[in-house]
This record gives sequence, structure tokens and C-alpha cells, in this order.
Amino acid sequence: MSKSTLKKIRIIGGSGSGKSFLAKKLSKFLNIEHCDLDDLFWDSNANTYGIKAVTEIRNKKLNQILENNSWIVEGVYYREWTHKSFIEADRIFLLTPNVYLQHWRVTFRFVKRKLGLEKNNKKDNIKSLIELIRWNHQYTKKILSEIKTISADFDNKIYACKNVNNLITSLNKEVYEKS
Repeated sequence: MSKSTLKKIRIIGGSGSGKSFLAKKLSKFLNIEHCDLDDLFWDSNANTYGIKAVTEIRNKKLNQILENNSWIVEGVYYREWTHKSFIEADRIFLLTPNVYLQHWRVTFRFVKRKLGLEKNNKKDNIKSLIELIRWNHQYTKKILSEIKTISADFDNKIYACKNVNNLITSLNKEVYEKS
């Protein structure tokens, strides 16, 4: 594998699994723009947390991204509106760290946002944090197995990973050994 074979990357995992961290690292390393599907799914202009964007607008924005020659798309979403991102991806990274580590990361991110240490374009609150942790636990227990079943069609390009830092080290090594 070389940098030139990684042009379209799909990253999926629960909240706090390291999707955004990996997307940012790969974006910088490969010089490819990345997209957080939350930015398309949720209405950033809404006054309250949890308001979904208009479906047609969300789908159009994602399709515009997927028309590019290279992209990195990350998010928890795996249903119909994102299916094309799995089909067109050169590589799919499925992030599966321990769910309690994910809960800690989600809580730490929440605290950093509330303290103004991290950008907060979401109107989250304690109630939304608790809902996210509950949803994330359910994601790990139930939805992750659905994703694995659906993604069986893409076995040749899926890389499951519990530790994002180990994945980044492995990719760096693989790229430089082949170049």
C-alpha cells in the first residue's frame, strides 16, 4: 500500500472511539479533506441540541463530498444515506475500543467543551451527555453487530481496530516500507 492507494477512506465507530482523531491524522498525513458526518446529520443552526438537518440537504452534501477524487468520511452512521461511502471507499476502518474507554472520552470531551478548551458548536448539556453515553452503550451491544453484518460485503477493505494509535503506527510503517 502507498499513499496513492488511500484516496477514499470511511471511518466508523461509536462515540469516543477515535473517529475524529484518526480522520484528522489521516487528513494531515495524506493531505485529504475529512468530513464528520455529524456536521451533515445535525442542524448546526438550530437553537437546541439534537435537531436533525433536512434529509435532502444532508444527502446532497454527502453526495457532493463523495464525488471528489479523494475524501475521508467519519461517523457512526451506517444506514442507507451513507451506504455509498462504504461502496466507494478504498479502505474502511471499524473502530472498536472498550466501551468504557469511549464513555470516558465522551465525558472528557464534554468537560473540555464546557470549559471552553475545545470548540463547541453543539448545544449539549448534562442530559444530552447521559443520553449519548446510553446510546453509545447500546451501539456497542447491538448496532456494532449490525454494522459487522452489513459490512461483510466489504470484507476485503475493512480493518477492525481497537487501538487507533496502533493503527496509525501500522499505517505509517506500511506506507514507508512500500514506498
